[in-house]
Order: sequence, then structure tokens, then C-alpha cells
Amino acid sequence: MDSQPSWREERREAAAVHAAALERRRAAETAQARALLTDFVRTMKERGVEPQPLRAQVTGSGASYRTGITGWYLRRNRSLGTDAEGNFYILGTPASLSARLFGVRILPSDPPITVGLGARDGESMPLAQLLQLRLDESD
Repeated sequence: MDSQPSWREERREAAAVHAAALERRRAAETAQARALLTDFVRTMKERGVEPQPLRAQVTGSGASYRTGITGWYLRRNRSLGTDAEGNFYILGTPASLSARLFGVRILPSDPPITVGLGARDGESMPLAQLLQLRLDESD
């Protein structure tokens, strides 16, 4: 038998190395984004901008539901937010009768370093720039 690894084994190993590198990069970007959010929250508190109850927007509608989260909206359309601990939330939800009555439970997400990546032209921007815009609006 041949002691050389097969082409399939080499490809499997190369894919595993590539996946590990992508995961390390994603983890580093998430850590950087979390630091940006922590600084944003600290600055908002220093400026005396009080957190407010965040509502989840119903996709494709003007309705919104209670979330039980208190924090700040990051986008004017209220689709993204952060709480007082710097957790990142995507505030979109499908329509639901029970959500209308009882609210929705939104779980925090890993914050992206670029918000809206893969969206339509002009809808993506670096998180640092988005946070700065929000800080400028709070003045």
C-alpha cells in the first residue's frame, strides 16, 4: 500500500485548516466588535443618554413587539440594538398573536464588525462608523 495520503485526505485536511482559520478570524472580529459596543455603552452612559425599552420590529410591517430589553437602538429603522451590558440584538421578528399579547424573547447575537454585510448597496457599514453616527445623534 502507498504511504502517501490520498487526494481526498489532503483535501479534507486543507478544508479543516481553512475552517479553523475562518473561525479564528470570526472570533477576533467578534471580540473587536464587542469592545466597540462596550465603549459605545460607556459613552452613552457618560453623556447621560438613558437606555429605553427596545421593541422588535415585525418584518414587513409597521408593528413592533415588547422585548423586555432596555438599551439603545443602533439604526434609525430600529432593526439593531444594544443593551446596557453591550450585548448586540437583531430586532426583527415574524408576526405572531402570542407575541402581540406577551412580547417576544430576543436573544443576543455575536456582533459583526461590518453591519449589513451582504445587504443591498449602501446598507452595509463598519460597526465603528454606525456607532459614531449614533453618538453624534445623541449630542
